Amino acid sequence: MNDANVKVETNADPLNETAKGSEKIRLEVPLFVAQGLFRGFAEQGATRAKENLEKMKAASEEIGEALREAYSTNATGAADYGAKIMQISSVNANSAWEFLVQLAGAKSLADVVNLSTVQSRKTFEAASDQNRELWELARKVATETAEPIKKSFNRVLHKAS
Repeated sequence: MNDANVKVETNADPLNETAKGSEKIRLEVPLFVAQGLFRGFAEQGATRAKENLEKMKAASEEIGEALREAYSTNATGAADYGAKIMQISSVNANSAWEFLVQLAGAKSLADVVNLSTVQSRKTFEAASDQNRELWELARKVATETAEPIKKSFNRVLHKAS
């Protein structure tokens, strides 16, 4: 079937029989019925829009609360991380000071080399431990920060579906 074989018939009387391609169709629906139909559609649309708006508002408030909680957790974690950095810096400064005092008391080049070797090993081990502590603290902060956001989004998405 193609478009040339399709015939459309209407109940409308053409306004001008000579203008075959520009015939106008009149809808014979009483005005009060059309108004009622449109009012019903409008009321349904408004009701749905209001329900959806309430759902979006509740979801937005829940996500906002989760973000506030995450921000608070992150701020606490950042403060803990900063305190750990300061503690590590203090330990490293004390270690460096002790090493300098020991170097000042060295009697020979062999003592200096021996002290330097021991200090290098201690520094490497301390740095490894400190990096591990900082990594664990950063991971903990990231996990604790992301958890409330993840839970909130899961709840909101579950409610929406």
